[in-house]
Amino acid sequence: MEQRLEIKTNARDQMIEITSDINKWIQSIGMNSGIVIVSSLHTTAGITINENADPDVKTDMLRRLDEVYPWEHPKDLHMEGNTASHLKTSTVGHAQTLIVSNGKLILGTWQGVYFCEFDGPRNRSCVLKAIFD
Repeated sequence: MEQRLEIKTNARDQMIEITSDINKWIQSIGMNSGIVIVSSLHTTAGITINENADPDVKTDMLRRLDEVYPWEHPKDLHMEGNTASHLKTSTVGHAQTLIVSNGKLILGTWQGVYFCEFDGPRNRSCVLKAIFD
């Protein structure tokens, strides 16, 4: 079973927590146990798991990614000018595999699932794929 999750971003670089959206979907399909794969459908947006308690973590991560992959580099050849976005997505990854038990994601105390926008603002999509035990 799968579901497309539509996400509207409002900044060039942004991390949007989608944990509750995934858990709501898990409950709506009656999944008790298994795995859910979350996959971005874009080459300039990824999926990661990170801290969801302190919003400064997101700010720091985006800043550090900008330091490693500056938006403009004089030697970049990609005509769209968003090579940094592609590199950021390759670094965080396009997908995550998550364990489901007792009808919800198994995550650590401070963990959340994030859709990572690196070339926004845009209308984006990710796919949720459930594999039942």
